[in-house]
Amino acid sequence: MEVLRNGRWSGWRIFICFLLAVQAGVLAPPLYGQAAQEYARRAACIFKLAEFVDWPQEAFPAADSPLVIGILGVDPFGNVLDDIVRNETVKNRKIVVRRYQRLEEIKGCHILFICQSEAGRMEPILSNLKKQSILTIGETENFDRQGGMIRFVTEKNKLQMKINAEAAKAANVTISSKLLRMVELSGTRGGAR
Repeated sequence: MEVLRNGRWSGWRIFICFLLAVQAGVLAPPLYGQAAQEYARRAACIFKLAEFVDWPQEAFPAADSPLVIGILGVDPFGNVLDDIVRNETVKNRKIVVRRYQRLEEIKGCHILFICQSEAGRMEPILSNLKKQSILTIGETENFDRQGGMIRFVTEKNKLQMKINAEAAKAANVTISSKLLRMVELSGTRGGAR
């Protein structure tokens, strides 16, 4: 790996190494079962994604407002996501995890993982969130084509992402161009591109 100015690696190179480690299972904690390990990978990826996304200033009520990662529906992570973000900051903001059962509860959220349990309500959920500056992440089939921003897909035992950059732009959420170059892009009107 190439070391950059001041002896530091650039953020996107660290993220590439992180994704490779997640795909290889190196960073998955010793949990029981394939599903638990898979959600540990997803939790780690959600945390790292925060470094590659910018929100408009008005998405944060105050300069010291935390970055909120929300989970809507039946939580598949258990305590893993909480453990990963404990005492962590991104862009000088403390990270907190909140869980929601209903769409109406979502206030001040920046990253929202929409669980499989919400598959039957996905269109109204995404439609309601469309104008809010919330990075939406899911794993249901066609999540990205329905207007979700990032869909996690496991192919050949590797965690991959499909990103709907159009949906992110419409919500005034900026995803790093370096990240966009590394993943498959999809759109709401068509298939993958």
